[in-house]
Amino acid sequence: MSCAVEQTVENLPPRGRGALAQLMRDPMGMTGAVLVVGFILLAIFAPLLAPYDPIQIDVRHKFQPPSLAHWAGTDQLGRDMLSRLIWGARVALGISMTATGIAGALGLLLGLVAGFGPRWLDAVLVLFFDSFSSLPMIMFALAVITVLGPGITTLIIVIVLVSVPGYGRLIRAQTLALKGADYIQAERTIGASSARIILYHLLPNVVGPLVILLSMDIPVVIMLEAGLSYLNLGVGPPTPSWGNILYDGYTSLRSAPYMVIAGGIPLILCTLGFTFLGEGLRDALDPKLKLRVAR
Repeated sequence: MSCAVEQTVENLPPRGRGALAQLMRDPMGMTGAVLVVGFILLAIFAPLLAPYDPIQIDVRHKFQPPSLAHWAGTDQLGRDMLSRLIWGARVALGISMTATGIAGALGLLLGLVAGFGPRWLDAVLVLFFDSFSSLPMIMFALAVITVLGPGITTLIIVIVLVSVPGYGRLIRAQTLALKGADYIQAERTIGASSARIILYHLLPNVVGPLVILLSMDIPVVIMLEAGLSYLNLGVGPPTPSWGNILYDGYTSLRSAPYMVIAGGIPLILCTLGFTFLGEGLRDALDPKLKLRVAR
């Protein structure tokens, strides 16, 4: 396995190898990477790792405290908490990574078009970004969910619509700063097409900040999904969701306080993991920013 990792690192471009080496030397970044990889593996192999069916009801064994049979106890319907938490990781990561991935791709496309395209198109896209950014996120999410109805698809649509303006503005600012660089002007002088300039010169330089922002926004999306599911406006039962688990724990706080603790731990660890990873990626991909912050 180590040989495969070394070969993968050697196949990366020099900048990628340097960033990966910097990330591996950063204890906080490596801690975040380990946590993130752990949750991703937990989500992928949930059917194999979950000891019980997460939606199987066994009322005879409801509110069982943590034991060897049920490591995280059981809920008000006798369902195994650990199994529901493991499957909840698949729901949380599936929604957050899908939504941020789509939003990041759309923001990248719109930001490049706004920054490199004609001024009238830039003005239209900036107006679009400002209009959506001015809307309160929670109120907008509640309005869309009320119209479309709660569900995973609705959650993804809400997150994409809320996130695209921020990503688009970031990429637009990066593009505007880069398109006046000397090497871009030199490419234009020798007759390079706009597509070549965007693909070979602008895109590699604007992706780094976007990746950093995406990694830091994933825990925000996870918390948003958990909050909406807690309010019964997100993932509906019996689908296991960390927000649903927290709601069940709140309603059963006096009978089984361990449910709230068990439901909160994955949220905290996942948030810390993506936050630490984002900080590590920022220091690795943009060392100049780290120096400016240190000063």
